[in-house]
Amino acid sequence: MFSHIMVGTNDMDASKRFYDAVLGALGVPAGVMDPKGRCFYRTKSGIFALTTPIDGHPATHGNGSTIGFAADSQEAADAWHAAGVAHGGEICEDPPGIREGGGGRIYLAYLRDPSGNKICALYRTG
Repeated sequence: MFSHIMVGTNDMDASKRFYDAVLGALGVPAGVMDPKGRCFYRTKSGIFALTTPIDGHPATHGNGSTIGFAADSQEAADAWHAAGVAHGGEICEDPPGIREGGGGRIYLAYLRDPSGNKICALYRTG
């Protein structure tokens, strides 16, 4: 359904360090900068990108928005969370763990990136 997701940042260096670490914990190669100063993380399932806003105004996070990254295991989600905390992420929501609901059992870990965007790693347990 999605071709890419792009989020704004006011500090590209801090955001690239953060996403290189958290996405690296999930096996995604380091982001690649383009000539316009944007950073792209490309995988077979889609693209995640960082940019400074082209309108010249400061980047802001989307209140109520969450971007979820697929993890292959609970351990990978925990490694993602630890990498994020070590690289400037802020802990939010409940601690990483199992959540049960209409969609079954899932393992979730939540963070806010250096620009305040809410992100999570999700592992479907079964």
